[in-house]
Amino acid sequence: MWQTCSQKELEKMIELEELAMDPPTRLFWDLIKIPPVKWQLSPWGDEGGGFWVVALAGRNCVYFNDIEEGFNRSQYEEFGRIRDYWCNQSGLAECIRNTFKSSCTT
Repeated sequence: MWQTCSQKELEKMIELEELAMDPPTRLFWDLIKIPPVKWQLSPWGDEGGGFWVVALAGRNCVYFNDIEEGFNRSQYEEFGRIRDYWCNQSGLAECIRNTFKSSCTT
């Protein structure tokens, strides 16, 4: 049975992922990261109390989907509520690198 990721487990995962970031990605990460906080995304995140949001870049949030065990990026229209469910199984470094690239082209 699926169990939600604890904040402590997530923070340890983030520490390891930070080591894998190249310098430009790490600089961007340091600008957009926030302390992990649960945001709502119904119905998928309801059982676990939401998903952990770890970064904000404009109207995008980076969150950990602990059902699929990967980091994803979604827009949000209301603070505290993720708009789109994604089931990528990306590591944080990859997700932040893609967020950085996306923010440079828009």
